[in-house]
Amino acid sequence: MKKPARKPPAPARVSGADARVLVVVTTVGTEEQALEVAHALVARHLAACVNIVPRVRSVFSWKGTVNVDEEWMLFVKSAPGNFEKVKDAIRKLHAYELPEILGFPAIYADPLFAKWVCDASTPRRPKLQKKAKGAKRR
Repeated sequence: MKKPARKPPAPARVSGADARVLVVVTTVGTEEQALEVAHALVARHLAACVNIVPRVRSVFSWKGTVNVDEEWMLFVKSAPGNFEKVKDAIRKLHAYELPEILGFPAIYADPLFAKWVCDASTPRRPKLQKKAKGAKRR
């Protein structure tokens, strides 16, 4: 007798929300630019973290010529809904005329890591300060 086929496991869940992470990949021409883009994305709460892989070799066709360049590859981890904001920020910061900007859903992630990524890559709202009792309004 055949056993029923097993279904692949469903994505992990975190507090009822999908434990998913958006991974955005881009390449830049220098280490300095890699650090600039990474710092800006994390400081703006558009990314929880950015991994920088140094000195990848890229072979590509550009304006009718085959090129070989050394680049720095960035793996940006962000909340799933942030692709447009991350893309726009990379375009503004990037030195290339046409930067590589690819987004991939990491549908399987450690739930605690996914929660941290989502929490850390959600823009902060300013905190409202409560007035002390008896304080007068202006």
